[in-house]
Amino acid sequence: MDNRQALGSWLSGPRAAMEDAGADFGYRGEQLGLPEHGPGSLARPGRRLGALAVDWGLCLLIAYSLITDGYTPSTSNWTLLVFLVTSLLTVGTVGFTPGKRLFGVRVVSADTGTVSPLRSALRSVLLCLAIPALIWDRDGRGLHDRLARTVEVRI
Repeated sequence: MDNRQALGSWLSGPRAAMEDAGADFGYRGEQLGLPEHGPGSLARPGRRLGALAVDWGLCLLIAYSLITDGYTPSTSNWTLLVFLVTSLLTVGTVGFTPGKRLFGVRVVSADTGTVSPLRSALRSVLLCLAIPALIWDRDGRGLHDRLARTVEVRI
């Protein structure tokens, strides 16, 4: 292996280096029984982050205009509370928030396919803590999804 290959494996990450060495990880979502592409496949991080940004923006708009009447130091706290309530009500009933619907993402149970309100509540609270959402497994699911036994799939 020359220096360019060694440097390239470092830049592309440990997964790519292991795949170059012959390890077969399969595709993301294969262990969950999801298809590789199309509807029902695992939602990519770009879609999920875009949906999160839209949802956060809507909640910020609600907190800014209806609750705090302008930007105050408490606006971000109210935004988080509105985000939690929105997530509890929408994911627990229809399986997606407005941002997730816009980006074609739905939250489903890894076991049954539908999300119960209790799992939705656990997922939403952990998502608001932010740290569990930043820890991902090899399928790209956050710790909040693993603990609630849910997965975000494409519609």
